[in-house]
Amino acid sequence: MIHIAIIAGGPSAERGVSLKSAQTVAKHLPSEKYNVTTIDITPEGWKDIDTGAIVDLNRFCLPASNGRPLKTFDFAFIIIHGTPAEDGKLQGYLDMMGIPHSACNVLTSALTFNKQVCKDHLKQYNIPMAESMIVTNVTSAEEVQQHNITLPLFVKPNNNGSSYGVTKVKAWDQLEAAIRHALEFDHEVMIERALAGKEFSCGVVREGSTYHVLPITEIIPKGEFFDFAAKYEGESQEITPARLDASLAAQCQERSGRLYKLLGCRGMVRFDYILEGDTFYLLEANTTPGMSEASIIPQQAKAYGWTIGKLLDIVVTDCLANKH
Repeated sequence: MIHIAIIAGGPSAERGVSLKSAQTVAKHLPSEKYNVTTIDITPEGWKDIDTGAIVDLNRFCLPASNGRPLKTFDFAFIIIHGTPAEDGKLQGYLDMMGIPHSACNVLTSALTFNKQVCKDHLKQYNIPMAESMIVTNVTSAEEVQQHNITLPLFVKPNNNGSSYGVTKVKAWDQLEAAIRHALEFDHEVMIERALAGKEFSCGVVREGSTYHVLPITEIIPKGEFFDFAAKYEGESQEITPARLDASLAAQCQERSGRLYKLLGCRGMVRFDYILEGDTFYLLEANTTPGMSEASIIPQQAKAYGWTIGKLLDIVVTDCLANKH
C-alpha cells in the first residue's frame, strides 16, 4: 500500500478550487493500491483535513497521538492552484525532504507561473504568442501602444491563475481601473493583446517514455472570456473532443506535446490557446490544472478512454518511477 498525502488549500485566491480538486483526487485514486490523507495548508498550519492533526514539517509526517501511530508518506499529490505549488516553492520543500511528488519541478513551476518570463523563454522556440508587456503601476495608453499592443486587450496578474483579477479592456479610459484591479492580486501586471478567435485547451500526461496528448477541448464562455465563473461555476460550454478539422487538431496536439517537453514538465499539464486564423497562440501552461469532476483534464481523460482513477494512477506511477 502506497501512502499518499494529497496537498491542497494554500493561501491564494484559488484555495476553494484546490479543495474541490483534492476531493476528486481522494475519491478516484484506486483504494486497493493507495492509502490517502488530504493535507490542507492553512494559515494556522498544515492540517489533516479529517482529524485536524498538524503536520510535523521537520519530517513531513503526522505525529502519533491518542493511540494513532506516526504517519509517514511515500508520495505527495500536489493539487494546490497558485502559490506555493504552481510557483515551485512546495516542490522545493518536498525535494529537500526526499518525498516524490506529482508536479513539475521547481524550475518549470516557477517559470510557467510567471506568464511573461515563460513567454520570453518560449520565444526562442517560435511558439506563437500575443504581444504583451509587464507593468508594476498604472501606465498610459501611449506606453502600451509603443509595445504594439492595441485594443481590445487583457489586463491580468502576471503571477496568478483561475482568471482572478483579469479585465478585458475595450476602451483606453478603462485601462487605469483594470491595472489597479490586477494589482490587488499581484505586484506585476501583464497587458496583452486580446487574440480574436476561439479558445482551446489540450492536456498532456507522461507515462514512462510515452507522452499522452489528450483530446482537445473547445471552450465557449457565456461571458466575454474564460473567467472564473466560466471555469468553475458552469458559465461555459466545453466540447471534448473539440470541433476541429484533422490538420488543426494535429497542430494543437503537436504543439502541446512539444511544449510539455520544452518546459520539462511532469504529471498532468494543460496548455491553453486561442485559435486566431489557422494558428494556435499559446495563452499559458497550467502545471496544476483543476481536477473537479467537471474540469477539463477529467473530460479529456474520459474522451481518451481513461477513467479519472486510471489517469491519477498513471501520474503517480510515472512520478514515482521518474523523479525528475
